[in-house]
Amino acid sequence: MKILLLLLAAFAVNISFAEEQLKAGAYVINVTPEKLPALINGGFTPRFYDKVKTPVNARCIVLEKGKEKISLVVVDSCGIGTELLDEVKAMVEKEIGIPHQNIMISSTHTHSAPSANGAKGAFETSSANAYKDFLRDKIVKGIIEANKQLRPAEIGWGSCEAPEHTAVRRWIIRSDKTDKDPFGNMSVKATMHAPNRGIDTVTGESGPEDPQLSLISFKGLDGKPIAVLANFSMHYFAGENAISADYFGLFSEGLKDEIATSKDFVGIMSHGCSGDIWRRDYNKPKSDIKIEEYSKQMTKMAVDVYKKMKHYTADTLRMKEVRKEYKLRTPSSERLTWAKEVIAKMGDRDAKTKTEVYARESIFLHEMQKKTIVQQAIQIGDIGIATTPCETYALTGMKIKARSPLAKTMVIELANGSDGYIPPPEQHWFGGYNTWEARSAGLEIQAEPKITEVALSLLEEVSGKARRSYKQKSGKMVTSTKALKPLAYYRLDEMDGRIVEDHTDNNNNAFLENGIAHFLAGPEPFKVNEEENRAIHFNGGRLATGFTNLKTDYSVSFWIWNGFPNNVREITGWIFSRGNKMSLEKGDHFGINKEGFLCFQKSSNDSAMIVGKTEIQRWSWCHVSLVRKGDSISLYLNGKLEAKGNASTDFPERLNQMYFAGRSDNKDFFEGRIDEVAVFDRALSSKEVQTLAGE
Repeated sequence: MKILLLLLAAFAVNISFAEEQLKAGAYVINVTPEKLPALINGGFTPRFYDKVKTPVNARCIVLEKGKEKISLVVVDSCGIGTELLDEVKAMVEKEIGIPHQNIMISSTHTHSAPSANGAKGAFETSSANAYKDFLRDKIVKGIIEANKQLRPAEIGWGSCEAPEHTAVRRWIIRSDKTDKDPFGNMSVKATMHAPNRGIDTVTGESGPEDPQLSLISFKGLDGKPIAVLANFSMHYFAGENAISADYFGLFSEGLKDEIATSKDFVGIMSHGCSGDIWRRDYNKPKSDIKIEEYSKQMTKMAVDVYKKMKHYTADTLRMKEVRKEYKLRTPSSERLTWAKEVIAKMGDRDAKTKTEVYARESIFLHEMQKKTIVQQAIQIGDIGIATTPCETYALTGMKIKARSPLAKTMVIELANGSDGYIPPPEQHWFGGYNTWEARSAGLEIQAEPKITEVALSLLEEVSGKARRSYKQKSGKMVTSTKALKPLAYYRLDEMDGRIVEDHTDNNNNAFLENGIAHFLAGPEPFKVNEEENRAIHFNGGRLATGFTNLKTDYSVSFWIWNGFPNNVREITGWIFSRGNKMSLEKGDHFGINKEGFLCFQKSSNDSAMIVGKTEIQRWSWCHVSLVRKGDSISLYLNGKLEAKGNASTDFPERLNQMYFAGRSDNKDFFEGRIDEVAVFDRALSSKEVQTLAGE
């Protein structure tokens, strides 16, 4: 009897273990339209394709652990609206019981897939098309079939960097080349795809790229792969003139060919945060790489990562969802009147110009007023997944991953909706079509930090852990700078916000004005291991700070990367000013003159300048210092004395306002990057300047 009881207990334990073991199932279902031509999304005006180059699919995963069951789906579509996806989720819940809030459905953002929203182009509304119902039913079937494939599984995580395959496509325009928006305002200070305007018309990228290629693997206990969910921040390849899954489909099929022996294996490429990202680096000559080769290279990197993965038991499966209402940026009464006048002239025809498109969009936003946003977070073992329903900038994804309580975190965009671009708040200042008020970019200006906060809060909730704080690594250069005891030291590594942290114990924090971009690549000497050093790009804004009772003697040391060409205006850009913002009669002004030489001016009325002799090259980092000792002024470039002269000290000793990236009246502001700003309340020696320059 005792033996029987022991056997029954062991049997019960085994049953319990089997019930608690993570299970995974996957399935691919073809969602290519049966009727052609098909309306295609992804442009300002309608397109119709009557050919199929590669099938478009819905790739489905179902996961189960104990009583928790979730589904992850990636669809080859430019974007799918929340309403249609909610229909899918309700049908799945009814059919197989997966709660609707436990279903994540995202789009790959291929621009050569049929419209899932009944919309012409990216904007105009037409009558509902039959493809919507067809797609809905196919996705439901795909999830049901994936559920049938459930079997015990282990998970694996891996990642690598793929910087050659992604780059920032949005560039900041020179201040003398600002353009007009569809509403007639000279507001366009940034552009997608710099060569469309000419590379000389821009000053640099408007943000960082995220080169991480990450993979989540599901493998059966028998060692056979079930699915691999990959994630990468690259908008789409483009160049297809037929229905196509773009590189997302080629990559997914390539994974299957390379790592699976079973026809049931499902490879998936999900869309990372790519609102401002594309495949081409405009700093380099144009590449003639074809989509097939690009996809093959990406697949090879993923396979190399996969081969090194260790699979293990997942002890956790959790998923949480939040639905939150956001305001839309609705038109003013003046713009609404303008829009109605434009539309009245159009009659019943479709819009043909951007002005007509955005006039109609103004009406839509006025009628909508608000939008409900769906966000989710998932924990699978020690792996996290966060979602956004928008075309999200790479920086936003990097913020979420850097601060996630789970070090292994993937961010999937265009999930559970297709709610347009969400630029970080500071990016709205630069304008461009990803900020113009329309359904493609209509959410309130503060949507990005709110969506980022929701993502992090959900990750905290599913993991039961507090978020991490991001800190840029400090190496020898930072240690050397701090050892010289600066009054303030600004590393300018902030990912967001207006406050710049002082990295000394003096708490002299600084402030950023409008006209800046966060988290650009900084000078190489500060790079630690493989972590990129970070800087801020200035294009109209300044770094403003101040000090109590600052004496006559002082020094400033910082790194600059000039994006504005020389020989365009008398002063290429003022890089530093100690002066009252209301008057230039008293103060010190440090800049780059027309020839690209460092220069110093005592006041706006002073025609005499102290001028250097070495041209500062555009788009390259250099170290600069200004040292004042009494009436003596010394200018340094890369640790070497560039120019010396005298300038009176008749400004008040308590003149404590300082501005970097612009003069105190903001005339001829600097257009480029600044980093590692150190302020000293004494005159530095030549040797100390050399130390700061890394010499």
